[in-house]
Amino acid sequence: MSTAETFSPTLAAGPVATAARSARPRKRKTLLAAAPPSLQPLVRFIRWLVPPLLGLIAFVLLWSLVSQVSRGSLPGPVSTWASATELFADPFYQNGPNDQGIGWNILMSLGRVGVGFGLAAVVGIPLGFMIGRFDFLSRMTAPVISLLRPVSPLAWLPIGLLVFKAASPASIWVIFISSIWPMILNTAAGVRAVPQDYLNVARVLRLSEWKVFSVILLPAVLPHMLTGVRLAIGTAWLVIVAAEMLTGGVGLGFWVWDEWNNLNVEHILIAIFVVGLVGLALEQALVWLAKKASFGQGE
Repeated sequence: MSTAETFSPTLAAGPVATAARSARPRKRKTLLAAAPPSLQPLVRFIRWLVPPLLGLIAFVLLWSLVSQVSRGSLPGPVSTWASATELFADPFYQNGPNDQGIGWNILMSLGRVGVGFGLAAVVGIPLGFMIGRFDFLSRMTAPVISLLRPVSPLAWLPIGLLVFKAASPASIWVIFISSIWPMILNTAAGVRAVPQDYLNVARVLRLSEWKVFSVILLPAVLPHMLTGVRLAIGTAWLVIVAAEMLTGGVGLGFWVWDEWNNLNVEHILIAIFVVGLVGLALEQALVWLAKKASFGQGE
């Protein structure tokens, strides 16, 4: 029998296939799958908690290291925490118009953000629907939006001071002009993403423009619209601190600037964390609202 006759593809492939199978990664049981059913909620909680907790510990250690290297010019976590406990022991004291607790400053900043953001939503969301719905209006407003959207928000502050002659309305104006663009653009993008078949059916059924808006456009555009709202509230909260630093009065921005003039660096660090926590709370509230809206839409 010749060599060609004795060659068997099956036999030749046998060792190769065996080696390939042995080289494949074996599936390992995860900690969650290996845990008893009664402990699985605890394992999920630990897996959710450990990564951010490690990140916070690393941040505090790095902060302590930088504080030691700077030889006390930057306050460390311990002294900042002690100052924070003293500061928040009475957050709503009032010793005059320019000497108020941090609670009043937070509320004043939130109030300005709420007014400016609310006005931007009232104007921006309907305008976004119209821009996305009507091509002529979209092409008409495109150059104006492209020209004004990249302008820094603080560049609008002198215009607000010139027109309104007061610091608080000027800050609200800056919030309005900086948060309106994400709502216009995201809402218009959502309207354009609606399948044309839906609009064709509405045209065949001769639905009114209000019916098209309420039955077809609004449910489909809602996720895009809420994304624009999230971006807008983040922008508004970022801008208000800088605007209040320049305009003065009561607010987190003015409070930070006042503490810098007093060389109270601990209070400046506390204000940074307060701004971050309030911004995080606003964003998470809008995420929760978006999930509720999506769930209601799915029903």
